[in-house]
Amino acid sequence: MRILVTNDDGINAPGLVALEAIAATLSDYVWVVAPAEEQSGAGHSLTLSQPVRLREITPRRFAVRGTPTDCVMLALGAVLADNKPDLILSGVNRGGNLAEDVTYSGTVSAAMEGCLAGIRSVALSQVMADYTVGREDFSTATVHGPALLRQILGVAWGEGVLININFPPVAADAVKGVRVTEQGFRDYGNIHLIKRTDPRGFDYYWHGYGKEKLIPGHETDLKAMHDGCISVTPLHLDMTHHATLADLKAVLG
Repeated sequence: MRILVTNDDGINAPGLVALEAIAATLSDYVWVVAPAEEQSGAGHSLTLSQPVRLREITPRRFAVRGTPTDCVMLALGAVLADNKPDLILSGVNRGGNLAEDVTYSGTVSAAMEGCLAGIRSVALSQVMADYTVGREDFSTATVHGPALLRQILGVAWGEGVLININFPPVAADAVKGVRVTEQGFRDYGNIHLIKRTDPRGFDYYWHGYGKEKLIPGHETDLKAMHDGCISVTPLHLDMTHHATLADLKAVLG
C-alpha cells in the first residue's frame, strides 16, 4: 500500500512526525508532501496567482510553497503521477477539526482533494490539553491511530466519502472509546472577535470560537470530545440538501 502523508501545519510540524509514525505501521511505502510553511485555515484553496514550487528535502519527502490542496495536487500530478497512492492521510493537526472547522481546515481540505481524485482519504486531528509550543502531546493519536485506521480501512466507504478523525485531549490510556459521530455545530453567526491594541495604539483582532450548540439526541464530534472519546465522522463531498431540492422542484418545476 502506497500512502501519501500531508498536513496544514507545515513540513516541520510535530504532528506530521506523529502521522508519519502512524503511516509507517501500515506500510513501508510512505511519501510526505506538505506545505513549506503553516497553512492553518487555508481551507480548500488553490494557489493560482503565482507558481507553486516543489522541493525535495530527502527521498520521498517534499515541501511545497503552497496550500494543502496544492500539496495533494502536486503529489498526484508530479511526485506520484506514475504510482498513485492507495491512501491519503492528512494531519495530525495541532488542535481539533470539529463542527464547522471542516469548512476552514486545510487538513480536512487535503483529504477532500484526495477524495475528489478517487483515493481513500482520512483527516486526523488531536485536540490539545496544552497548546504551548513544544509541549503539544500527540501520543493519543499515535497510540490509537494505527489500529483505528486498520478498522476503518476494512469498511466499504461510499463514493465521495472521506473520514474525519478527532482524538480527545486526554492521555492515551484515558480514552473512553470510539464513537461514530455526526458533524457538530457551533454558532458562528454570533461572531466572536477578541480585540487588542498594539504598542503603537492600533487595534487588531483575533478570531475566537463560536459558542457550541447542543443537538439533543445526536452523537456529535463535539460531544465525543467532551466525553473523552475518539470521534470518527464520515463526511460527504455532495453538499446538496436533498429535502430543499425537492421543495424547490415542486415550486420551480
